[in-house]
Amino acid sequence: MESSAVRADLQDPAALASLGHLEVIARWVVDGFLSGLHRSPRKGFSVEFADFRPYQPGDDLRYVDWKIAARADRWVVKQYEEETNLRATLILDVSRSMDWRGAPAAERLTKRAYAEQLTAALALLLLRQRDAVGLVRFDDAVRTSVPPRARTTQWRRILAALAEPSGGRASDVAGALAQAARLVTRRGMIILISDLLVDVDAALPALRGLRAAGHDVTVLHVMDPAERSFTLAGEAQFADPETGLAVPASGDVRAAYERTVSTVIEEWRTTLGAMGARYELVLTDQPYAVPLRRAFDARQRRP
Repeated sequence: MESSAVRADLQDPAALASLGHLEVIARWVVDGFLSGLHRSPRKGFSVEFADFRPYQPGDDLRYVDWKIAARADRWVVKQYEEETNLRATLILDVSRSMDWRGAPAAERLTKRAYAEQLTAALALLLLRQRDAVGLVRFDDAVRTSVPPRARTTQWRRILAALAEPSGGRASDVAGALAQAARLVTRRGMIILISDLLVDVDAALPALRGLRAAGHDVTVLHVMDPAERSFTLAGEAQFADPETGLAVPASGDVRAAYERTVSTVIEEWRTTLGAMGARYELVLTDQPYAVPLRRAFDARQRRP
């Protein structure tokens, strides 16, 4: 039996990133996450048998059809189809501010690297449940728009899109949310992955519009731990990577900064909750199991 100590979804994201490419790590993370679900008394799956497929290393042995294996010397796995498949769109912020980290590369991923890995894992997790998954990437404009599909080739399309260049200074979240609404023409699931350094006045009406249309909305707020808790010692100058604005600061601003950040987080949580959307703060040193569980639980609550 697999030990939780080797489950990739419970490991340090920076350590995982040093072991392989995006595709490999996402597979490890999703395999680990699903193995944890399989051992849990709360399975979370509501499925019907759909088809067989060839066995692949890492597949849960409980789903191997042993009668076929004994009769035909061929290992196949039973595939199951969700009773209520959905259409999901992942909206990923790839603006300049997402390229920041508050620690050396060996210790922490940039917000963007963490978010891209999380997006790849979420896409694979949903596709394995036979959901249709799409992707919108945005900075100061929509850079990628992949319509939701449930085909086996869809994850490759999403991986290719994640490798495309971007890094515009601003974050046009309203445009990205509008594009997602066009892609998901019937009630579905929208997952926004961003550091939320965005135009709030533009973002909230767009989010309310998605909720009014019946979409399930989850916001994963990606932050570096150094953004959450001020670590400045002595004098320093801080520059906004999107606007270029630079301001001096000293250690005596720590308390004011942390109060402001806590206020902003609580405002997002309260405002999104009031409109029926889900909010989760995700720190870039946090194992992927936490945001995956949040998104998976939201998916399972879909009627």
